[in-house]
Amino acid sequence: MQTYNIQDIMSYLPHRYPFLLIDRILALDPGKSACAIKNVTINEPFFQGHFPHVPVMPGVLILEALGQTGGVLAHVSLPEKLKGRLVYFTGIDKARFRKPVVPGDQLILESRLINMRSKALRMSGTATVDGKKVAEAELMAVIGEQYDS
Repeated sequence: MQTYNIQDIMSYLPHRYPFLLIDRILALDPGKSACAIKNVTINEPFFQGHFPHVPVMPGVLILEALGQTGGVLAHVSLPEKLKGRLVYFTGIDKARFRKPVVPGDQLILESRLINMRSKALRMSGTATVDGKKVAEAELMAVIGEQYDS
């Protein structure tokens, strides 16, 4: 299994600050799974409004971080003829939020490829903090246009 730093991640994803929500890929097994981390800090711009006196990471951003983890997995799993294309998040099923994520937490984001057909993918995602599940969902995506980082 290979690890990827932030520069590697940015070569696969078009996201940039403040919307790049993963810091490192800890493990990646092409065609199977990826595990990433997101260090949650009080400096995140969303904490200014969500919520100022009780900062909680928005659930939709946890799902986005899972989607970005899956996006890197998708990129390294694509057949050669589709490499370099954008991966678009197209759907979410079975999303559940179990516990709040707050500044100081380290999110561990795991994405597993359920199936990949032509240009469509389905993945399962789980987010944990200190070994406790905080969110989970099934994510769908499609392979789109050519992307030049």
